[in-house]
Amino acid sequence: MKLGKRWLPAHILVWTYAVLLIVPLYYFLASAFKSNEEIFAHPFALPESLGFGNFRTAYDSADLGTAVVNSALVTVLALALTLLLALPAAFALARSTGRLASAMEKVFSLGFLIPTFAALFPTFLLAAATGLFHTRLFMVFFLPATAMPLSVVILVQFMRTIPREMEEAARMDGASTYTVLRHIYIPMCLPGIATVLLLNFLTFWNEYLYSLIIIGPDPEQRTVQVALPTLKAITGTDYGVLTAGTVLTLIPVWVVYTVLQKRMQQALINGAVKA
Repeated sequence: MKLGKRWLPAHILVWTYAVLLIVPLYYFLASAFKSNEEIFAHPFALPESLGFGNFRTAYDSADLGTAVVNSALVTVLALALTLLLALPAAFALARSTGRLASAMEKVFSLGFLIPTFAALFPTFLLAAATGLFHTRLFMVFFLPATAMPLSVVILVQFMRTIPREMEEAARMDGASTYTVLRHIYIPMCLPGIATVLLLNFLTFWNEYLYSLIIIGPDPEQRTVQVALPTLKAITGTDYGVLTAGTVLTLIPVWVVYTVLQKRMQQALINGAVKA
């Protein structure tokens, strides 16, 4: 009983936090199936029907199908390029002990201090100079550059937990640097890689400012975050349609989060078993 009373404030805080999350989420999902009249008359009531009319209107009006494909293409390619650059960089920094490596790591950390909007004008000039303005390809190259500081810092910390004796044993068997990275460091850093993928996926998928300026509003190339605001111009203040469109754009985020979360837990469990 004493232990239960001791934990009572913690339980109250947890349940309060859960309610603060669940109530807005319920209102958000329920509104996607309602008309404007239902939303304003009975905001927290269940929808009268579970029809998908709002979803069809949002999908067709903003051409969300093409926008989702564009966002998926840019995000997947940018994530692949991020890992291709961040893994070797983190591997080199984690294995090095000199002052130069320490200075390089601090340089990567300084990337957190640069505001996103501060690089907007130079990025615009670079896109125009390379002839990639109003293309998705430039975003594929640009997004990994913004993700390198966080990705490298996270991966370096994971790689430093790997015993150096494992690398030395592999070297004695004739393993090259690439083999050591591929067969020792990467498998043992799966939790860190999953974390980097998840955080960067959320950032890349939700990116709006640079996508709007660099790619532009072209329906054939625009991403989902650029396409979604057009619903307000097309449908006016139909909040049911706006909410339904937002729900459609969040489905890929939920799927990726669920998959990577499970992969992360599996990697952590496997690592604990091996240890």
